Amino acid sequence: MITSKLKKMLKLGICSAVAATVLTFGAVSSTEAAVSEQLPTYKTVTTVYDWGPSINKLVVNLGVPVSPSEVNKNSFKVHVRRYLAEGTTTFAGHSSVVLGSQSQSPEDLEGDVNVIDVYTSDANGNRTDKRGSYVTIELPVSPTSTLTAALNYDPVSGYNDWVDARYTITATQIGQIPSMTIDNKNGNIRPQADKFNYATMKVANHQSYGYASYEPKDNAKHPLIVWLHGMGEGGTGSPSIAIMGNKAVEFAEDSIQHYFGGAYVLAPQARTYWMHGYEDFADGTSIYSDTLMELIRGYIKDHPNVDSNRVYVGGDSNGGYMTMLLIRDNPGFFAAAFPTCEGLADNMITETDLRNIAKTPTWFVAAKTDTVLPPNDYAVPTYNRLKGLGANVHFSYFDNVLDDSGMYKKADGSPYEYMGHWSWIYVYNDKCEETVNGITTKLFQWMANQHR
Repeated sequence: MITSKLKKMLKLGICSAVAATVLTFGAVSSTEAAVSEQLPTYKTVTTVYDWGPSINKLVVNLGVPVSPSEVNKNSFKVHVRRYLAEGTTTFAGHSSVVLGSQSQSPEDLEGDVNVIDVYTSDANGNRTDKRGSYVTIELPVSPTSTLTAALNYDPVSGYNDWVDARYTITATQIGQIPSMTIDNKNGNIRPQADKFNYATMKVANHQSYGYASYEPKDNAKHPLIVWLHGMGEGGTGSPSIAIMGNKAVEFAEDSIQHYFGGAYVLAPQARTYWMHGYEDFADGTSIYSDTLMELIRGYIKDHPNVDSNRVYVGGDSNGGYMTMLLIRDNPGFFAAAFPTCEGLADNMITETDLRNIAKTPTWFVAAKTDTVLPPNDYAVPTYNRLKGLGANVHFSYFDNVLDDSGMYKKADGSPYEYMGHWSWIYVYNDKCEETVNGITTKLFQWMANQHR
């Protein structure tokens, strides 16, 4: 039974980066199966940004070579129809269609898309200065660009789901090639997510978890980072959402990997949400507690080059809640934890719980503008209590969550401001730092030095 409190939390969409991408687990892999070999065709390119995944490029295979000088952004027009999980692009006769905050009207489902740039490229969309049959069209993306968003967030279910974006590309005459219409989709490229493997593992009671996994390519010992997704990234059949719903793909990038000399990354997907308690939503328990630990232990067993003395766990919101439960119930197993905008209310943590949590070095992350899980009810008092015990504990507490790329601004020219709950952006972008023993230290720099 879903309680009224649970319904409220689902509608809040705890820890859902309302964003976008088009790939599912199983039927579709790193590049979609060919729809047709008949040229010309196009592939979408899905890239993950601070706000989540968006389709930022179309790679067109014209089937005949063209020179760089023969193409420009005036050579192509682009139109898109975004099919939601319900399978429709119109409201007419489909009153059951539920649109998330990125899709508020029919105009968010279909329309013309501006062309930012066009150039000859390789098959993956990388610019070249050579004559070839591939041309890449760059599309506009931003935190508010709905037509290029690849996920739709359903505020009723509380989950993100992939959008099937279908493009019609109209090309004017290019060199000796006559005008044409290109609407034959032949795949999707995911530059960051394709670094991960996707699999399932059976655990107790014949339950199974889908998960994303990044593995260093050498045979040396490496630590393991376990990342637990937010509420909107739960569900079944698409563990790529666990890393692409927001920017968790960054854990496999050099920006974070270099701190560890390479690290394994494990991102399991909950069938519902980590806050799914035995009695109620976020009741201090989780129906996943035991089986999730079984998954982690099983993964370590299956990957003998994981350094079992350097297993780290973190998660955002719903995943931060699960992080707190894991270190509470498994004191000393993890070398360090980094709960972000975590959802275990401080008033649910007993003194015994606190002493168990204190056995794991912990770095909290939150923002003062978080109204979904107000830090004064969660991370702040727990951090202060742990500090009072003399625990190895740190806290990156931000005033708000701002775009720091300089690319996205509000109307007044100030940096674009995200929801205060989205403090996970600072984690992925390696912006968390504190003074540790008199030295300015980054979160992952600190974490890499923690051993069990």
